[in-house]
Amino acid sequence: MMDWSDRHCRFFFRQLAPHAVVYTEMITTGALLHGDVPRHLDFAPAEHPVALQLGGSEPDALAACAKLGLRWGYDEINLNCGCPSERVQRGAFGACLMLEPELVADCVKAMQDAVPISVTVKHRLGIDRVEDYGIVRHFVEALARAGCRTFIVHARNAVLKGLSPKANREIPPLRYDDVYRLKREFPEVEIVVNGGIETLADIDVHLAYVDGVMLGRAAYHDPYLLAQADARLFGGGAPTRGQIVERMQYYAAERVPGGTPLRAIVRHMLGLYQGRPGARVWRRMLSDAALLASSDLDLLREAVERVEAAASESVAVHG
Repeated sequence: MMDWSDRHCRFFFRQLAPHAVVYTEMITTGALLHGDVPRHLDFAPAEHPVALQLGGSEPDALAACAKLGLRWGYDEINLNCGCPSERVQRGAFGACLMLEPELVADCVKAMQDAVPISVTVKHRLGIDRVEDYGIVRHFVEALARAGCRTFIVHARNAVLKGLSPKANREIPPLRYDDVYRLKREFPEVEIVVNGGIETLADIDVHLAYVDGVMLGRAAYHDPYLLAQADARLFGGGAPTRGQIVERMQYYAAERVPGGTPLRAIVRHMLGLYQGRPGARVWRRMLSDAALLASSDLDLLREAVERVEAAASESVAVHG
């Protein structure tokens, strides 16, 4: 979720799902060790539990970054071994690391020795067109020996040449049975499935076989799915969309006067009314450059009023 799951997005997700673990976008070790650490790592206390996702392949650098994550208060350190983008490949990390399980095991061990919090790994089932279960089995086995206890498995291969990151999320076939097989063969570790999961029914199916489900772009495009899933799995009622907007308005009121553009916050909320009457009005208002430029904090309230009016008109028409 590079360029998507920033701190404003994670705060929004937390209002939807109180119990979910939220993840940062992938941050490279170089960006942390040689860049603006507060810009990358600052987050709101309300985001907990929150995981810092790292990209890198050097044990010492990853250990240093894990220590930074601990110092900033993160609850988990996650190593990304699943991103297929060419930019990541040039840095010799991401999905290409699946071909070097012993190196990844060394990275995991170095981070575990550096911090007392959980170190987890996100990865694919394999590389390019070779759909051999033995590849991912060997990868998980090596990391489990090193002490990794949580694996987030995108149930597709990563095709490193010829497919864009977007195509890599759609074209390689989903192989959920291989993820389930990992859980059967490694019952002592936590297996979380990711990829192609779009409905509550999908979540129910997977949880019969594995320990958890990770939602990515489905939750971004239809955020209220998170609220429904959280309520279904952990009990209690889901907050209404109006309640979520009200919380985000308070959040914006705290951030915008300090220089945060209103657009940086509301861009993550465009899908909140997905599939509901008035969704188009909502998206249009929250995408209007002139309205956003004014940084008028009443924009969210006015957008909700317009959505409710559109919903009432829809009921009247269909009634």
